Amino acid sequence: MDKLISFVKIFEVKKTGGKLNIIFIILMVLLLLFILTPLIGTIFSISIKDFISLWVDPEVINSIRRTFWAAFLAVFFCGLVGIPTAYLLARFAFPGRGVLQAFVNIPLVIPHTAAGVALLLVFGRYGIFGKFFQQVGIVFTDRLAGVVVAMAFVGVPFLVNASRQAFASIDIDLESAARVDGASGWQVFRWITLPLAWRGILNGAVMMWARGVSEFGAVAIIAYHPKIVPVLVFERFQGFGLKAALPVTVFLILAAVLVFILLSTVLLPREEN
Repeated sequence: MDKLISFVKIFEVKKTGGKLNIIFIILMVLLLLFILTPLIGTIFSISIKDFISLWVDPEVINSIRRTFWAAFLAVFFCGLVGIPTAYLLARFAFPGRGVLQAFVNIPLVIPHTAAGVALLLVFGRYGIFGKFFQQVGIVFTDRLAGVVVAMAFVGVPFLVNASRQAFASIDIDLESAARVDGASGWQVFRWITLPLAWRGILNGAVMMWARGVSEFGAVAIIAYHPKIVPVLVFERFQGFGLKAALPVTVFLILAAVLVFILLSTVLLPREEN
């Protein structure tokens, strides 16, 4: 109780709006309960023995490796095109920039099952991209390449938006001064822009990776096999019930929490005002 009172006093430093702040604190606590209760309840719903048994299941281990690797590939390939796109959006005012930004964010509002159908039409065996890549031996349906495509589609807005904000926060005069001193565009980008924007880019990359790891809808439609972890959870729940799905579910939750903690406290520490 004493800690709660001290917490409340933090929000009453200026002695204004005290009652309103208390109401907001209560609402905040309700929100936290809504978010954390299902997660904590799930984590403590299985025994340590059941969780440890997860790590001797070859199907689970292979699924975890496949999921993490596919998410990394999605971030890597999207970074090659997404980071330059973010730089253009941050640095240049050109006709249609707002429309381009809206297009980049479209995956955020499309239901992911619908995204999977759309990707299947394009990257499937008879799709325009699917036919093209088949000529060089790349197949997307029920292949790792399809998993990567699905993860890339749903996660790329996180990378582009975070990178764009990072680039926009850099004083453009620093880049201009370097160009005046004779630096080329690439040298300015490599030695000035990237070092100053790396935190934001890393933030977007990690968020995109985490979003890819958690993706189910789009992946299940274009590449149900080979199974990634979210698909494995669904399959075990459908085939064997809640108890069979719990260990893998707990792993996903713990992985998400670990990424969040790593991002917030180690990779991207925030300075207190």
